[in-house]
Amino acid sequence: MIRTVESPPPASAPVLAAYSYCEAVTGQQARNFAYGIRLLPTPKRRAMSALYAFSRRVDDIGDGALAADVKIARLEDTRTLLDRVRAGKVEEDDTDPVAVALSHAASAFPIPLGGLDELIDGVLMDVRGETYETWDDLKVYCRCVAGAIGRLSLGVFGTEAGARGTERAAEYADTLGLALQLTNILRDVREDAEGGRTYLPSDDLAKFGCSAGFDGPTPPEGSDFTGLVHFEVRRARALFAEGYRLLPLLDRRSGACVAAMAGIYRRLLDRIERDPEAVLRGRVSLPGREKAYVAVRGLSGLDTRHVSRRSPVRQTARRRT
Repeated sequence: MIRTVESPPPASAPVLAAYSYCEAVTGQQARNFAYGIRLLPTPKRRAMSALYAFSRRVDDIGDGALAADVKIARLEDTRTLLDRVRAGKVEEDDTDPVAVALSHAASAFPIPLGGLDELIDGVLMDVRGETYETWDDLKVYCRCVAGAIGRLSLGVFGTEAGARGTERAAEYADTLGLALQLTNILRDVREDAEGGRTYLPSDDLAKFGCSAGFDGPTPPEGSDFTGLVHFEVRRARALFAEGYRLLPLLDRRSGACVAAMAGIYRRLLDRIERDPEAVLRGRVSLPGREKAYVAVRGLSGLDTRHVSRRSPVRQTARRRT
């Protein structure tokens, strides 16, 4: 069970400057993430920006053009920096603003920093070119690069005092991360293929005649690409349905943040489902006005109320089976 620290320690001028740097990185590079964290109170928003900036650094190493051995060395250097943060050995006047901000955030909130080790492990899988035969194999990767982010975020959000079922909050956060990551994988299938990466399970690709890969704007000849996409969409929707059970366990603004971020990805999933081949022609995205609408919907608490109404029914149904 996780509880939010209600009154984080005051931040000094160097720490505030470090947070400002992380918020700038988040605003410039986080297309969907930034819409959600705008709904948080300032201390939580800053902490989430620190988490994003560190995660972005790890991702950029993995996605860069350096040789694999250099990437591995830099990722291990990043893990060493994380060890310094974990040990409380980053001073406020350190020259690395991300380390300063993350260190302060970790002192203010019960953030399970081991999740960032998992993220590094996941990016190392990318660097080493791992592929995934089954969904169970892919879930290991998704839990590293996305489920861990859900659990890290929960450390900042905390759980609402008096909420029932908070002992499963981390599980729901992890599952929601898997839903977001599978949506990312579907959206980026062509871009990843051009970079020499394949994430969808090879068993699924074979089942729908797509083992040849996706190196052009049209599906492999003779394949059932639409069937493949719809199959993965159904899997993602089931993950969203389970992960959304996190919402009633959060305070209003944290729940709004999660609902906004997850809502954007669910709408991406809707677009992909309507036109599966769009992911082969270019990057599927939402216009800013639609993202803003999702953020407002999240702040209204509509998604949280919807989940709260449905949960008892599902629990009763399970008890009867």
